[in-house]
Amino acid sequence: MSTMSRRQFLGFAGGAASFAALASLAACGSSSSSSNTSSSSDSTSSSSSFSGPFVLGFDQEFPPYGYIGDDGNPTGFDIELAQAVCDMEGWEFKPTPINWDSKDAMLNSGQITCIWNGFTIEGREDDYAFTDPYMENRQVVVVRADSGIESLADLAGKNVATQTDSAAYYLLVDGGDQADLGATFAKLDTIGEYNTAFMMLEQGTYDAVAVDYPVAVYNIGSDSTYKILDEALNSEHFAVGFKKDDAGAALASTVEADLQKLDSEGKVEEICEKYADQGVSYTAWCLPKASA
Repeated sequence: MSTMSRRQFLGFAGGAASFAALASLAACGSSSSSSNTSSSSDSTSSSSSFSGPFVLGFDQEFPPYGYIGDDGNPTGFDIELAQAVCDMEGWEFKPTPINWDSKDAMLNSGQITCIWNGFTIEGREDDYAFTDPYMENRQVVVVRADSGIESLADLAGKNVATQTDSAAYYLLVDGGDQADLGATFAKLDTIGEYNTAFMMLEQGTYDAVAVDYPVAVYNIGSDSTYKILDEALNSEHFAVGFKKDDAGAALASTVEADLQKLDSEGKVEEICEKYADQGVSYTAWCLPKASA
């Protein structure tokens, strides 16, 4: 199944229940601070000497956060957030598809400036210079609607797939918060990208796919062939990861401040609304607005 064919699922008429589930996630600070009404054309980069280009490393098969659009160009929720930051700072923006397995080597060698693509902070706090979390997320399980699987316990003896080096994978293996659950599976396989995992779920090669909630919504759309289990594997948060050194920490601070300002000006909510039919909800935004 190609990326194009997946997008034929995107009627989303049947996704209202899933969107309501995401809306029920507690927002962790988006309305806690007063609004800053100054223009986004003003730079907030005084804490960083970075001048660009801003090379964003992203997995091009991770909609709705980062993917290749029908026009052949990078697009997605995180791509648009990063573009807005670069516009504010006057940086040249270079969204760059990467092999997810190579992300650390590319970051540490300077081939990319940051990893910004639905990047889970939990469990990685000591490995990167992170912004504060900006988005709450859940790891969920997708199954075929006719599978008879109704709960996480029903996955015992089943074949489950997830993405290589994903948050879901580390939840389910030894040392993860859901390791006991993962131990009940017949097997847990990793796939390079979720497009292939959903294709193999459709074919019956796997009984379930463990995945980020918005990615699940994007892939399922209004297709009643699939369903998301009501029980989530966990709740987690996304942040922007930079190289763990002084320069990376300064740049993370600059980007975080810019995101807060963009939120105060209404730009974040605008981008969330653009991707609402792909599972993105402003209620999950959790980075406090910039103070006045």
